[in-house]
Amino acid sequence: MGKPIVAIVGRPNVGKSTLFNKLAGKRISIVEDTPGVTRDRVYADAEWLKYNFTIIDTGGIEPESEDIILAQMRRQANIAIETADVIIFIVDGKEGLAPADMEVAQMLRKSKKPVVLVVNKIDNFRDEDHAYEFYNLGIGDPIAISASQGLGLGDMLDEVVANFEERADAEEEEENIKIAFVGKPNVGKSSLINRLLGEERVIVSEIPGTTRDAIDSTLETELGKFTLIDTAGLRRKSKVKEEIERYSVIRTYAAIERADVCILMIDATEGISDQDEKIIGYAHELNKAILVIVNKWDLVEKETKTMDQFKAKLKNSLNFMQYAEYLFISALTGQRVHKVLEAVKKCYDNYSKKIKTGVLNEVISNALMMKEPPVVGLKRLKIYYVTQIGTKPPTFVFFVNDPNCLHFSYERYLENRLRENFDFSGTGIKLEFRERKEK
Repeated sequence: MGKPIVAIVGRPNVGKSTLFNKLAGKRISIVEDTPGVTRDRVYADAEWLKYNFTIIDTGGIEPESEDIILAQMRRQANIAIETADVIIFIVDGKEGLAPADMEVAQMLRKSKKPVVLVVNKIDNFRDEDHAYEFYNLGIGDPIAISASQGLGLGDMLDEVVANFEERADAEEEEENIKIAFVGKPNVGKSSLINRLLGEERVIVSEIPGTTRDAIDSTLETELGKFTLIDTAGLRRKSKVKEEIERYSVIRTYAAIERADVCILMIDATEGISDQDEKIIGYAHELNKAILVIVNKWDLVEKETKTMDQFKAKLKNSLNFMQYAEYLFISALTGQRVHKVLEAVKKCYDNYSKKIKTGVLNEVISNALMMKEPPVVGLKRLKIYYVTQIGTKPPTFVFFVNDPNCLHFSYERYLENRLRENFDFSGTGIKLEFRERKEK
């Protein structure tokens, strides 16, 4: 099950970004060499009590008139309604109730999604009375906070996570393998989905950007039940002029969040772009199962090793995820389309794989004998034992003397040994290192 998504909605200057940054804490960090990290600060991970969740800042371009403010807020609210599990609706306690607040409250009421009403800029106890007028919005009890000073955030987060339990119960029954199709505009995502479905369900057009929202379709075959999520094509950042494109980006990240398998589609006639690397880099960060599909292969002039050379070039560009699976197809002619769901199922099975603890420790013991950890500082890493604590993605916990002794190259070495001994092709895996005191 994907992490719950919490969207922060509100008009400009009410403190959305301040609250977003406060909740994200130090988790928003930019590591220049890792594709997918700089995400326009739209998404961040947060945690409260026993819950991990994703927060979306729906803030965008600052409008110039009341009409534009209202239109922008409607769009923000629509995104929150469509993609979020819980919505934080933030209003300004200093300015008081605004007409735009009333309009958005009405939309949120109709959505039937859980909404937590938050009155920001209540910086001291004397101002708490300012929150009462927001009862007029009719969406529950207002919670007074000061995002800048961090006041009242605990009460707000208690209310947010209280809504996660219902979602967990609702999703228990959902067993479909969820596939997100991502890539630049006009690479053939909708055409491939239509081929797989055998019907014209998604709009296919030569105009880039036709698919504005993420659209779900379900499909059942002998391989299982699948949910196909078509997403808007992502343009390069410099070309994201319209607000609506920014929101398409938000929806694409939301689709990746809830997917099991992410398919990056690339146009064989154009090759891979920085934007492709960035978006699939986000799926890689989340350790999702990943399949790279090269479409329009029928348009490429071929010699003996054309496919091998093309694949080698792609692997070089995507060298941060050597585990990804590759498939060359033509959605237009149907060439190799029948192999898509087979490849997806393989990636998904590895994404869901569970390894017995005994076998796991035997492999790691052999790895330690072949190559012992380097000395970091004045200490050497000791690994006592390892166990798998979860799937989707496969997650392994190594109990060690001191996690600070772990060198990144040795972590990579351990991951490679796991991949060599157990087939994790097509999926990310997660390694955690925890201290265990020697008795």
